[in-house]
Amino acid sequence: MATTDTAVWRERGNPLVAGFGSGPLHGVRLAVKDVHAVAGHRLGAGNPAWLAEAVPQRAHSWAVGTLLAAGADVTGIAQTDEFAYSLNGTNAHYGTPPNPAAPGRVPGGSSGGPAAAVALGQADAGLGSDTAGSIRVPASYCGLHGLRPTHGAVPATGMLPLAPSFDTVAWLARDARTLARLGDVLLPSGGVEGQRPFRTALVARDLVALADSGVREAFGPAAAGLAERLGLKTEEVPSLGGDPAERAAAFATAQAAEVWECDGAWVSAHPGTLGPGVEARFARAAAVTPEERTAAEEVVHLGARELLAALPDDAVLLLPAASGPAPLPDEDSARKAATRQGTFRLTCLASGAGLPCLVLPRMSVDGLPVGLAVIAGRGSDRALLDLGVRSAGRGLRP
Repeated sequence: MATTDTAVWRERGNPLVAGFGSGPLHGVRLAVKDVHAVAGHRLGAGNPAWLAEAVPQRAHSWAVGTLLAAGADVTGIAQTDEFAYSLNGTNAHYGTPPNPAAPGRVPGGSSGGPAAAVALGQADAGLGSDTAGSIRVPASYCGLHGLRPTHGAVPATGMLPLAPSFDTVAWLARDARTLARLGDVLLPSGGVEGQRPFRTALVARDLVALADSGVREAFGPAAAGLAERLGLKTEEVPSLGGDPAERAAAFATAQAAEVWECDGAWVSAHPGTLGPGVEARFARAAAVTPEERTAAEEVVHLGARELLAALPDDAVLLLPAASGPAPLPDEDSARKAATRQGTFRLTCLASGAGLPCLVLPRMSVDGLPVGLAVIAGRGSDRALLDLGVRSAGRGLRP
């Protein structure tokens, strides 16, 4: 395979694993992030040292097996940022997957491999994970549709854990209908008939302010246009409660404590095997004390309660999916840190509360895509997916 292919795919076939029969996803080509078990193949976690010690998986992850049973083909195993602990989409060992929607820029992470495969047309959908934005950020940077479902709605069995309290199976696609078709298979059974229809689109000014000026300028018209298209009343409020910076810092600490529980022993036993950015993140995770973890978890839980109280069942919250468009791989370090900080403050909101979040490719800044994120109440995943289909002008799915 070419160098570009190696940055996108760890293994690729024609297909790598064929789907079973002619189910509802027959013909859909999947790029599976290298944190999901694929039977007969090793799980690499974006790290060559981990891969070298891995043995072929005996069974598929629940999500992979379910999609195969619905007829989808696994085209290949796509690259991930190491241990899925990054939002950038770069990998010090395998390279940076291309971003055809923003040439020369990163694809976002940690599901950057699946996002690149879909954006390049080498797959129809990407199966990944989302802990703190790992589907939402690549969807935003690559101009794709993405869904982080309600926490626990889709079993994470057979998926490499990062921080289990926040980990979700997640997926992205080029179009809203394909995204929804995967949701029909992966999400708990039951339609949207019993749910109150969405009537209000909330906008919190303090959240929009976390984004760059270009995104802020694009967000107003994009949010208003989406609300008008869907027949929603827009309600703008100063804040949903809490300080975004404090909430993000607490989430990062709580997440880091779980990351170290999951992978700290292996990292400690394999010094020098991580890329610089991920290594620094693990070093900070190792330093989290039990007292810091407890205090952080209290802030995260408070933030979740505040968000749930501010978000009625018939409302959605609109916000930028990322603080800016995809950065350059060699972006100035201060600028890169500011972009990551602003984006993390936006993405941790749904993660901390366990809420579903849909990303729609509805903004452009200097010709580069930025996603519009839509957060709704727990269990409203299917209604969110239908919202995405309607927003694309395709009507409700049959």
